[in-house]
Amino acid sequence: MGNLFDKEPPPPMVLVPPLFDFPPLTARTRMLEPAYDLLFGKLALRCLFEDYFEQARHFSTRIMLKPIDDPHVDLVATVSGPLNNKAGENLVGNAIFRWQRDLDDPHTFMDLSVSNLDEILRLRSCAYYPKYGIGAFGVFPLLRKKRILSEDYGSMGLRYGSEYLSVGATLTPFPLATEIPRSAWVVSKMGKLTAGVQYKPDFTSKNGTSYNDVKNWSWAIGYGSGSSSPLSPSYNFGLEFVRSSQLIASFYQHVVVQRRVKNPFEENEIVGITNYIDFGFEMETRINGAESSTQVEESTFQVAGSWQANKNFLVKGKVGALSSSIALAFKSWWKPSFTFNISAFRDRVAGKTAFGFGIHIEDLREASYQRADPNYVMLTPTKEHLAEGILQNIGKRPMLQRDINLGNFDRVPKELKPIGKIL
Repeated sequence: MGNLFDKEPPPPMVLVPPLFDFPPLTARTRMLEPAYDLLFGKLALRCLFEDYFEQARHFSTRIMLKPIDDPHVDLVATVSGPLNNKAGENLVGNAIFRWQRDLDDPHTFMDLSVSNLDEILRLRSCAYYPKYGIGAFGVFPLLRKKRILSEDYGSMGLRYGSEYLSVGATLTPFPLATEIPRSAWVVSKMGKLTAGVQYKPDFTSKNGTSYNDVKNWSWAIGYGSGSSSPLSPSYNFGLEFVRSSQLIASFYQHVVVQRRVKNPFEENEIVGITNYIDFGFEMETRINGAESSTQVEESTFQVAGSWQANKNFLVKGKVGALSSSIALAFKSWWKPSFTFNISAFRDRVAGKTAFGFGIHIEDLREASYQRADPNYVMLTPTKEHLAEGILQNIGKRPMLQRDINLGNFDRVPKELKPIGKIL
């Protein structure tokens, strides 16, 4: 009779915090850029090397808001500038008003941006049809102070994208219609191997748009595995041969680990928390025989790493040939969320250290802690793993590692799902 009154304790669970910035804002406009410029780990490395590393003696503020009654539109406004005006620099401000057709699909949208820089008013639009894999996009600077280069008049493009192939080209509209195409690319994925080629002519050179000029072509190859969800470990190694003059080698790895947690504010069944660790390396070397320039170094490199301890704290660091930086960020998941970051920049040549900081207010991502089966990822086996991974009589079913391995993200929050399977 005693067993009838004894309640079975809930199974041990693991906290799975949201990533600080996932999906990244750059992923919302990736259909406007050639796939060649975003694959081979380039997008992940860009976020690792740049996010939260403020310019020395500068600050940045960003506000991202979404109306409650119309979630299809949002506004992103930024203001940045020097901490003191001794150098005569002015504040830079811009704002982007965006409309997105589908809340879960960022590939069909239109945005209008205003700025106090040279590009005063700009319109961008993209339409993508997943059923056919065909998309069209355009970037049109409506008001500019100067129009010198071809891109100052805007660009239009067509693309085809599937899980294994991406083909596209961008064109320059009238009055520079002779500069066709402005760029073209082909990228293919075969298992863990990704290869691509891009044609991007240099309109300032003597050969212009000659297809026979090797300096108008770039090639890249990458090897990696893992989905684009932060819940799955991933890595990517890439080699890029740029314009017959530069060789770029890069490596990026995203690691998902777990550690034990002792938090008095959590339930007793919480036994661990998931952490995200990222590491990236990039080296750029000029090829022998290329035209020398006193303004371009023969070889440069940078190494960076980041550790997200929970949903509130992030630490990043990077080291380059001439300088090093460290950044700390704190994020509160209120509504809207608030992020404060501070970074220190060390110039080893001059022997000086400078600081920068940023403040972000955001109402675009809606993420929270999730509960996962204790076998999720790689906890050290203990007797706690004997408990069943399904909640009984309380709450909903937790995330299970086997579902993640099979690519089943149905029970995963939208902010933790892969960005998409379009190459």
